[in-house]
Amino acid sequence: MSQTVDRALSILPLLAEGPAGLDQVAGRLQVHKSTALRLLRTLHEHGLVHRQPDQRYRLGARLFALAQQAVEALDVREIAHPHLAELNERTGHTVHLAVYEQGEVVYIDKVDSRYPVRMYSRIGRPVAITVAAVAKLLLADLPEPERRAVAERLEYPRYTARSTPDAAAFLAELARVRRQGWAADLGGHEESINCVGAPLRGPDGRVLAAMSVSAPNVVVSAEELLRLRPLVQRTAEAVSAELCGTAPDHDHPGRSPLGPAGTPAHPDDPSEDAPE
Repeated sequence: MSQTVDRALSILPLLAEGPAGLDQVAGRLQVHKSTALRLLRTLHEHGLVHRQPDQRYRLGARLFALAQQAVEALDVREIAHPHLAELNERTGHTVHLAVYEQGEVVYIDKVDSRYPVRMYSRIGRPVAITVAAVAKLLLADLPEPERRAVAERLEYPRYTARSTPDAAAFLAELARVRRQGWAADLGGHEESINCVGAPLRGPDGRVLAAMSVSAPNVVVSAEELLRLRPLVQRTAEAVSAELCGTAPDHDHPGRSPLGPAGTPAHPDDPSEDAPE
């Protein structure tokens, strides 16, 4: 990479920390102020940085617009499908992909199991939002006020004895999902069906979609299905890495908490590996 381009790009993460003056930029780049000023002016001309009245610089609106365009251009289904198919091939179980749109969680892709027992779910159909693993993952990522508002306006059908009973229980469940970074539905919608899921993140760190593996008790027990959780999470991390154009991080398998990017899961939380 050209040294000039490298220096110019190094300014952006500095300004992501907050507005900075010319002296601060020059000091971080270890260049003369005239060089730093020339780089800042070029970035300013392209709308990537903005000069404030106090003479400090911050990230420009054009940069945010480009980021938003990039996110909107992502075809989550197209990118995720090969990974979903591979997971299905390895496990033999049904794999789902879902997104949250206009107050509903909807399946946008599905790879059917290889055994005769099939799930009735289908692409385009809303999921049981108060119990489905993918729904928990998507709603757990919402800002707290929105999360609470959604929980309080939902109805809570008693599909089975394990269904979520009310808004308070649902919010507690979402809080745990947010901490641990994965979700499960163990007989909450249908007594004979269990499911474990993980989130797919976009470049901004937010959850764009959620994926899950589902299987009936006649094929595998809930405990056996939960043993696939690390594999499901690694698959979700691989999809997320492709969405973000980065390499997946497998240094800490199973530790991908929801919430603000960089917020670690609490290693001493006894609920993290407890079946839901």
